[in-house]
Amino acid sequence: MKMAPSTTLPHESDATFLTDGGLETTLIFLEGFDLPCFASFDLLKDERGYLALKEYYLRYLNIAKDFGFGYVLESPTWRANPDWIEKTGYQRSATTELNKKAAQLMFDLKEEFAGSSVPVVVSGCVGPRGDGYQAEFNMNSDEAREYHSEQIRALGEVPVDMISAITMTNVEEAIGIAAASAEAGLPAVISFTVETDGKLPSGVSLKEAIESIDNAVEPPPIYYMINCAHPSHFANELIQGKGQAWIERIKGVRANASRKSHAELDESTELDRGDLVDFGNEHVLISDLHPQLKVFGGCCGTDEEHILEIVAVLSGNRGIPVTSE
Repeated sequence: MKMAPSTTLPHESDATFLTDGGLETTLIFLEGFDLPCFASFDLLKDERGYLALKEYYLRYLNIAKDFGFGYVLESPTWRANPDWIEKTGYQRSATTELNKKAAQLMFDLKEEFAGSSVPVVVSGCVGPRGDGYQAEFNMNSDEAREYHSEQIRALGEVPVDMISAITMTNVEEAIGIAAASAEAGLPAVISFTVETDGKLPSGVSLKEAIESIDNAVEPPPIYYMINCAHPSHFANELIQGKGQAWIERIKGVRANASRKSHAELDESTELDRGDLVDFGNEHVLISDLHPQLKVFGGCCGTDEEHILEIVAVLSGNRGIPVTSE
């Protein structure tokens, strides 16, 4: 396997890292693209889509550059596992090619910023086999490892700096992805979807999920994240877990703009961008409570304005200078 040049990953760095907002909701609701099955990788099929993805990421990279943050480039491959590739209208055999093409775009973007002071990490994004809101697939961890290995191996051939499993809804699938990443020699990050009660859609607590995965996989994930939920949905979990070992393993947050539940969001026909001031205030609480957090971005309904709000919050709370180049 071709090895990537040594890259300092977020949990190893003194820098605070940003990542992007809600890729799919931005492309659909703000830019007018029709994404089959919410699959952003589909845009790679033509020049217009390719350029739209490139411009999308460049906007966020420039925010990181202007305000002195690191950046995690998350590949547009959340839906690029075999089942979703077939549902999107491609042959399953296209899995490797599509993932490698998406990851290569990330490295092309990283190269454009090679002369800047922005530390850039390329992450291969892996999504659930089923829906990101529901724990609907009852795979055991071995089945999940086997299923997700095809996509992870493809991303490893580029090779990406790490794997990020986004919107994980259940522990067994997360264990399988972490194990497949370990087999491929890639560091893994596991990011959980949580409901309004702060628990995974499967009903498991964050504490139980993190401890279960850490005990099941060697080496364990390098860190964990929370995404696809409004900060108010998981604030109590973070407050109650303060000072405990499991919560120190959470190094990143990618929050939804909306306070709505996943069921309500599923029924929405319009984009809910939430309240920017409220969004920022919630991140004040999160950042103040947990200085170990290293990666901040957005999820459904968020865009550059939300990330700039996070930048303002972090700059005030952590003494990071806000000075545009």
